[in-house]
Amino acid sequence: MNTFEEKRSLVLEMIAFSTVDGQLHKREYEFLAIVANELGFEQDIFNDLFHQELPQFPIKTEFLRIQQFYRLALLMYCDGVLHKKEMTTIQQIAIDMGLNPIATKRILKLMNDAPNAIIDGEILLNVFQEQHN
Repeated sequence: MNTFEEKRSLVLEMIAFSTVDGQLHKREYEFLAIVANELGFEQDIFNDLFHQELPQFPIKTEFLRIQQFYRLALLMYCDGVLHKKEMTTIQQIAIDMGLNPIATKRILKLMNDAPNAIIDGEILLNVFQEQHN
């Protein structure tokens, strides 16, 4: 993920997903701000993204798609409330990304069972690798 447009697209996708339940929780906003900061967005540019439309910009590699799926899953769990619409939407996003539905369901279950919804990166990648074999 090198270009501004790629980074912008990732953050816009996260913003769109964060409001799928009809509201933006403070913890979701804070999580989004951390991700945007890590991607090099200044606060005013980040805030402006909430008023922009989501472009159709495909993520090129499977690793980057897995990474984005995990970011979205963390965002889904960060407010402490799991809405049915969020679960349905994240599964559809994963399918649209070309990720294996069985692997994504396993990841979501592992995250749900974890005390803070965080799972080890090696486990995350192994679950997707298993589906290739």
